[in-house]
Amino acid sequence: MTLHRFFVDPADARGERFPLPNSIARQVRTVLRLRDGDRIVLLTGDGSEAVCRIAGDECVVEDRRPSVGEPAHRLTVVQALLKGDGLEEVVARSTEVGVAELRLAVTERCVPRDLSERKLARLRSIARESAEQAERGFVPTIHAPLGLEALLAPDAVMLFERAGADPRLGELEPPTIILVGPEGGFTHDEVDRARRTGTLVAGLGSRILRSQTVAPVAAALILSRTGDFA
Repeated sequence: MTLHRFFVDPADARGERFPLPNSIARQVRTVLRLRDGDRIVLLTGDGSEAVCRIAGDECVVEDRRPSVGEPAHRLTVVQALLKGDGLEEVVARSTEVGVAELRLAVTERCVPRDLSERKLARLRSIARESAEQAERGFVPTIHAPLGLEALLAPDAVMLFERAGADPRLGELEPPTIILVGPEGGFTHDEVDRARRTGTLVAGLGSRILRSQTVAPVAAALILSRTGDFA
């Protein structure tokens, strides 16, 4: 039987017996209708998990163990802001695949130029829920948007669908940072500026993917090459 998994504050899961954390009490009792004797898994975001038995208003720890759902390769996705709910899809799928960190960028072709605190909180909530569903041990960090210049780095790869003679991502050593553009992609000027910082430029192949699809597909390719899906 699959056990329900919940990320909780480390302070709420100390010791071998503690109160059912308030942050999950409603979901456990009202939504899922779990009863005394049922088991849940609590994760504190440090790569470990505790299998607990529900006993009244308390959790009794039956086992503490390392989480096994984390890739060894730590991958950061820099994603340009997207229209509508596009970022929600990127966050959900990238988290499921195994991305460690998501940084948001404002680029020349971005339609939205900023992100509200409410929207950022929503994205972080989606990351947490997706990490629980995917049985991960960490929730990816999601940062507030910055200008592209602040996110270029020599160890990064910018994905550019019109890269032409540039290599494909699969031909490079697996990077630790990938940069993904908005609808319409990066401009040639942005690509030139990236190259001047030492950022590599690569394509994904002969097909043009939707903006929401690029990050999870690229992440799956990289993590497959580093052994996570082998």
